[in-house]
Amino acid sequence: MISTSNLSKVYNGNTVLNIESLDIPKGQSFGLVGNNGAGKTTYFSLLLDLIRPSSGHIVSNTIQVNKSEDWKPFTTAFIDESFLIGYLTPEEYFYFIGELRGQNRADVNKVLDRFEDLFHGEILNKKKYLRDLSKGNQKKVGIAAALIGHPEVIVLDEPFANLDPTTQIRLKAILKDLAQKQGVTILISSHDLLHVTDVCERIVVLHKGEIIKDLITNEATLKELEAHFANQSLV
Repeated sequence: MISTSNLSKVYNGNTVLNIESLDIPKGQSFGLVGNNGAGKTTYFSLLLDLIRPSSGHIVSNTIQVNKSEDWKPFTTAFIDESFLIGYLTPEEYFYFIGELRGQNRADVNKVLDRFEDLFHGEILNKKKYLRDLSKGNQKKVGIAAALIGHPEVIVLDEPFANLDPTTQIRLKAILKDLAQKQGVTILISSHDLLHVTDVCERIVVLHKGEIIKDLITNEATLKELEAHFANQSLV
């Protein structure tokens, strides 16, 4: 589904990402972990053509993302609050995203129904602009919008940050259902090792822009990751 070849990104002579090869099959829940500056957000930004590679490329469903925009109809993402439109209400934003993805209001409402428990009555019908919501509620809006339009690929950067425990648990259930039952390819970046091992069937560890571990998740994965990062902190 997603294939990365000889990909690098260099800023002012400093290589921040260098991935020779990385293949993510369709329907895989894929986690990307690493300390700050490891290259996680850089990789996602390249995947979404927000920045251009210094060398190499990423192909998504046979489409090279920096050469064509044909990957956009089947790809959704929420990286940070810059993806939102601050002067819209949540409802206006959801229906706007729905129009972009060929969905009518009834289609959008079906997606929002799945998030009713996560919204805790704090988002819809409150006559608030997105810019006035808390960071956690802004994130809920961004993630919910990423599910509109039956995407085949969903990219989420730090989806569990700023969310309360109940919301984290319910969001994990939604993401697992999308990958395991609906065959959606989900890419998650997270600092939370517990959540990412719970949701993702495969986890790649980045360090200074390079892949140093590629793990199929099992009962020992969390301890292995914790040991790895504990040792890194001592270096």
